[in-house]
Order: sequence, then C-alpha cells, then structure tokens
Amino acid sequence: MHFLTGINPLYALSGLAVGMLVGLTGVGGGSLMTPLLVVLFRIHPATAVGTDLLYAAVTKSVGTGVHGWKKTVDWRVVARLALGSLPAAGITIFLLAQAHAKGGVSSQLLTDVLAGALIATAIAMLFRDRLVAFFRRRGGAPSPTRTAVLTVILGAVLGVLVSMTSVGAGAIGMTVLLILYPTLPASRLVGSDIAHAVPLTLLAGFGHWLIGDVNFGLLGSLLVGSIPGVIVGSLISTRLSDRYLRPLMAVVLALVAWKLLS
Repeated sequence: MHFLTGINPLYALSGLAVGMLVGLTGVGGGSLMTPLLVVLFRIHPATAVGTDLLYAAVTKSVGTGVHGWKKTVDWRVVARLALGSLPAAGITIFLLAQAHAKGGVSSQLLTDVLAGALIATAIAMLFRDRLVAFFRRRGGAPSPTRTAVLTVILGAVLGVLVSMTSVGAGAIGMTVLLILYPTLPASRLVGSDIAHAVPLTLLAGFGHWLIGDVNFGLLGSLLVGSIPGVIVGSLISTRLSDRYLRPLMAVVLALVAWKLLS
C-alpha cells in the first residue's frame, strides 16, 4: 500500500478547503466531503463514506490537538458523547457488515440516507440560533442529570448517523450541544465536538475498512490538503464569526441533497 503515491491535486485541494471549514466551525467534514466525492468525483457512496470516515479521524485528530492546546475542549462532554456513540457505531457497523456479506447495501439507499442527513444538517445550520433559543426558553433550568443523559442519547444518534453517512457530528451535534450546555462558550463546544468525532470516526472508519469500503489512494490525497487546512482553521476559529459562513454552507448542502435525490 503506497499511501502517498499518486496524489491527486483536485482531491488534495478539496481536502484543504474542507479541513479549513472543520477547523473554523467544527462543521463540514462529512457534510461536504462525502457528497463532494459522490456528486463531483463519482465515487461509490459506500467507498466515499468509508474513506471520509478515516479522513475525518486524522483531520479531526489534528484539530483536537490544536483545540486542546488552546484549552477549548470540555472532556466531560466528550466522554458523555462517546459513551453513547461508540456502542451505537459498533452495532451499526456490524449490521452493515452483515448486509455486505449478503450482497451489500444498495447504492440508492445509501444515497437517499445521505441526502436526508444533509437536509437535516442544512436545517440545523441555517436555523441553529432560532432552534437553540426556542429550546432554551422551553427547557427551563438546566438539570445536570438530564443534561448528561441527553448527551449520551445524542452520542448514540450521532453514532448511527455518522457510521452510515459520515454526516451529522458537526452541525447537528453542535446545535444540540448548544441547547444542552447554554453556559459553555461556543468555541469550547466546537473543540469538544471535534474531539468526540475522533474516536467515533476512527471506529466507524476501521469498520468500513474491514468491510472493504476504503480507498487509501484517495485518502492520502485528501489528507495532504486537509491537515494544513484544519490547523489554519482551528488557529483562527476564535477570531472569525461563522454568521455568514453557516447560511452559505446550509444552502450548498441543500443543493447537494437535491442533486443526490434527483
């Protein structure tokens, strides 16, 4: 396996752009990379998901290092999310492996689930502030026990969604975390969200590798661009507002979802 031979400049450039978005907002890894691979580069959906998961694991490991250095990771939140996501991811990968042994999950089904995840992500990104404000008004005073339980449940949902589509840990996870932890700074939640994605995507990516859904040549090209991209994005994440970036990304994701369904 020659990991870094035959680097494709277009894949590397895509990795650079997506890596910067991940570092800046904690959003954009699977939400952009997987549909980009499927729609633009015509990669099979299963291979796109499996390759993107390992790509995300490496990229977000770098982002976690930067956020950890800046002390913008709440490891309590990370542990709660992982408590739900890792078992859920393991079960999902097991079921996908069983389906693969019987002929594989159909490309159309994976495409439809991916499109649905993208639409949910776009809604979460576009209306995040309104959703957060609405649920904070209705939720009353935060209960530590309820917050912990709901965080574990959120992790389980993300474990299933990410394992199937590589989408959801960023925008959907961040929106719910903002509702559950109103007193934590957004930058700290971004760092926690990125840190949680590392074990989740690593486990799910390893499972997809065992199934045979990883293209290591493609993975190497993506990482050449994404590693410097996520470092730059993470370093400047507290200096830039995503006020205009999030609506733009939401529109792009909705258009991609429409393209996948058409």
